[in-house]
Amino acid sequence: MMQCHILEIAFPFNGETNFLYPVVLQNEQHVLLVDCGYAGFLPLLEKALSNHQLSVHQLTGMIITHHDIDHMGAAAELKKNHPALQIYSSAIEAPFISGKQKSLRLIQAEQMLDSIPEEYKTGALQFIELLKGMQTLPVDHFLAFNREVDWLRGIEVIHTPGHMPGHISIYIRQSKTLIAADAVVIENGILEIANPQFTLDLDDALRSVEKLKQLEIDQLICYHGGLMQKDIPGQLEQLLMRYKQVSTKPA
Repeated sequence: MMQCHILEIAFPFNGETNFLYPVVLQNEQHVLLVDCGYAGFLPLLEKALSNHQLSVHQLTGMIITHHDIDHMGAAAELKKNHPALQIYSSAIEAPFISGKQKSLRLIQAEQMLDSIPEEYKTGALQFIELLKGMQTLPVDHFLAFNREVDWLRGIEVIHTPGHMPGHISIYIRQSKTLIAADAVVIENGILEIANPQFTLDLDDALRSVEKLKQLEIDQLICYHGGLMQKDIPGQLEQLLMRYKQVSTKPA
């Protein structure tokens, strides 16, 4: 039986305490971390794992849902310290995770720089340098879209593009649990598109939400926001309706 452990990682960001919610999938053979936070997060990961009677040393692999820095920033350090750790991602995301192709987020940040107001340019330049310095690492195994993982019975990888083209979410059929990554986030108690102004393809992101609506979901875990268990179909529908109303407003 697959267990799902929700980790809570608290860290300072812009003078406030922020939170990320990686997940650990555990069965008799595997202990898999889903996403890992920023560079330097290993002590925070270890602390979060210990709250579930787990340790970094027990991890057999890591699933990287997409190549944003807050999802894979600590991956190279983790792999260096634990070389046997197997790295999994979609085939679309793998070239960016491995550094064979330039980060799409870095390309976006560089392209937007000229249009950013002067008062925000220092922060934008710092973000660009942060992206340039992100350590990459090879992907050991590709996860096929929209089917059960052969070696993880009951786990389905859902292709949820938009935020990134190869973005994946993970569905645990037995417990009706969806690990959304950045397909959706929880903001002020409701579901929202993750940073819609920076989502690479907003139409794709909304189509991904439509796809998630087709699943039976009792528990929704968002990387930004944590756990939601109440009226998930209704929340997904309300999210879509908000964007539909915006798109149909007269110019």
